[in-house]
Amino acid sequence: MPEEFEGDLAGAVFWGADLTGARFRDVNLTDATISHAWLVNVDIDALVEKVVINGVDVTDFVNERDPWYPLRAMLRPPDPVGMRETWAALEAEWATTVARAQALPDAARHQSVNDEWSFVQTLRHLVFAVDKWFTAPVLGQPFHPIGMPNGGSVDFPWAGLDYSLQPSFDEALAVRADRCTRVREFLGTVTAADLQREVDVMENGPHPLQECIYTVFEEEFWHNRYAVRDLAVLEATA
Repeated sequence: MPEEFEGDLAGAVFWGADLTGARFRDVNLTDATISHAWLVNVDIDALVEKVVINGVDVTDFVNERDPWYPLRAMLRPPDPVGMRETWAALEAEWATTVARAQALPDAARHQSVNDEWSFVQTLRHLVFAVDKWFTAPVLGQPFHPIGMPNGGSVDFPWAGLDYSLQPSFDEALAVRADRCTRVREFLGTVTAADLQREVDVMENGPHPLQECIYTVFEEEFWHNRYAVRDLAVLEATA
């Protein structure tokens, strides 16, 4: 059975390692060096900032053709002003995505594509993600019952979640809109000093508030990408 590595591997050396079929998810490869390697059928989905392959700087080539750039590059802004800009950009992207979902039959919004979450389930997961990383640890307010954790977190004793609920598209959208408003209003007044405050995140422990906001941004970005991918399939079959 393949071994799983999790946690801090900064500075690790992989020498003569066979990484065929390996998966890297939510990893930080800043300053990584790969040499004497075979890159065959490799699929990388990442923020590209100064990447050199075989002596060729491919950074601009990739980013100029990446439809998700520069939004991808906005996910870790250094200050409150940048955070407000990032959130506005994410909300604009989601407005377009929601409009596409609204144009579909209601059954399609509850339909899974390739065993992934349906659009409604995605909205529910984003409610949960905002509650886990922002509503509860930053505002000190409870989780909304419709929140849907990822598979690896389902068994954690989340107070207030009700897995028996089956909200409609409109109900999930309304809760989602409320969470977006809370984040927007908070970012409108947050200061640089506030961002360094440490908060306790259920299941994950203490984190600087800034990192919590970054996680919310990343959840919003990636799940929008997944939703857009699956909406294209649903639109083709509607």
